[in-house]
Amino acid sequence: MRRHLVVIALVLAATAGFAQDPLATFNTYFVDRTLRVDYEHVGNAAEEVFVLDRLVEQGAWAGSRVHLVDPFDNGRCFARVYDLASGKLLFSRGFDSYFGEYRTTEQAGKSVRRAYHESVLMPKPKAKVRFALELRGADRKLKEAWSTEIDPGSWEIVREKPDPSVLVMPSHVSGDPHARLDVAILGEGYTLAEVGKFRADLDRFTGILLGAEPYARVKDRINVYGVLKPSDESGIDEPSHGSYRRTALGATFDSLGSERYVLTEDNRALRAVAAAVPYDALYIMVNSARYGGGGIYGLYSTFTTDNQWHRYIFLHEFGHSFGGLADEYYTSSTAYNEFYPPGVEPAEPNITALGDPAHVKWSDVLTPGVKVPTPWEKADYDAQDMAYQKLRQQLNERIATAKRSGAPEAEVAKIVEESERLSREHAQKMDAYLASSKFVGVVGVFEGAGYSAKGLYRPMLDCLMFTKGDKPLCRVCQAAMERRIDHFGE
Repeated sequence: MRRHLVVIALVLAATAGFAQDPLATFNTYFVDRTLRVDYEHVGNAAEEVFVLDRLVEQGAWAGSRVHLVDPFDNGRCFARVYDLASGKLLFSRGFDSYFGEYRTTEQAGKSVRRAYHESVLMPKPKAKVRFALELRGADRKLKEAWSTEIDPGSWEIVREKPDPSVLVMPSHVSGDPHARLDVAILGEGYTLAEVGKFRADLDRFTGILLGAEPYARVKDRINVYGVLKPSDESGIDEPSHGSYRRTALGATFDSLGSERYVLTEDNRALRAVAAAVPYDALYIMVNSARYGGGGIYGLYSTFTTDNQWHRYIFLHEFGHSFGGLADEYYTSSTAYNEFYPPGVEPAEPNITALGDPAHVKWSDVLTPGVKVPTPWEKADYDAQDMAYQKLRQQLNERIATAKRSGAPEAEVAKIVEESERLSREHAQKMDAYLASSKFVGVVGVFEGAGYSAKGLYRPMLDCLMFTKGDKPLCRVCQAAMERRIDHFGE
């Protein structure tokens, strides 16, 4: 009997030790390396299929070894990794994709199929695992769409050395990548002669990131690395202007038909360059003076360096790509058709369809006594902003036509200058208008968000995710970003 009690005590002690060791799961099932799963995502608005491309082993795992399972119910896609022998869930990550945006376009609605190369990063497993991708339906429920078995010992896994032509420039390193949010800023459209400009731009935007809230108060938990593969030509493609450049990452304006939307479809090139450093979040820093950017949750954000709205674009797009925040504006034109299906609660933390007014998504920070929904000067705001958006579109068309026709540079510059001036004046006007509202500082439920004038709501009157300008994220958005930063720490 005594012997049995001793054995039981030892088992209980071992189990307790396993439970108390925050690294137990990681050390049991993973090694400190990164495995990249590359696949093709093919389809249109009605169908989508996945095809495995290859597995790539990269450097040390950059993510947390403690927070392996994603607690955020965000992203249209979810990757899950299961131990093949036991079926135990070991790792998960929610994200959005380029394909996910394409499927909402008019072209996809006409059954035109497109293929997008995508990747998921995970810690390298010690034993065989089942890798599964789930997709969120119109009802927001996740359903498995594809799975494949991964053998970490397979000779088919690519184990190439990093590209020796890639330059790495640490910008702000505060500690162990496992316990930090690791941000990689990839240069795009910088030639070898512009390496000095890349370094200066890297330092400038690192300062902007770490000087803004909530990042400023947790900068000791953030690492920032600059990564550059010099391009053959300066700048990036501007198809609607008839201008094309040979660049390292293949970024382009006019993505999905939106003149200001900057993305790249060359995921392989992107991942090969990014592999030079440990990263949790990717930026693509575009060497251009033109206004543009983009951000896809869990994928990357893009921004241009030398226009008057550079700070806004840089921080706004990071809200999308890292924080999973939604756009709160609704008057600007987009390429999407019903990006948020009517009557369905969006996954993003900063907008709501208000299906249950008694239980608002951000009820914990609602201003006491505020009406739900919260009335505001919407009709007047909409009239002013829509008038500007119409004028902005006309100016963009004039610029594109002038450039395509080979108009003199001075003529093009004059139109661009007019567009920039009107943009600045309109932003100042709308800032002043919103600042005069009695709802300034109120956390409520304001109609107009997520590209929809009706049926979607945002938490505060103004926010970095709502209008352009030198302004902070609202309280709800800042809290969401902090939760994300915590998840990537230990």
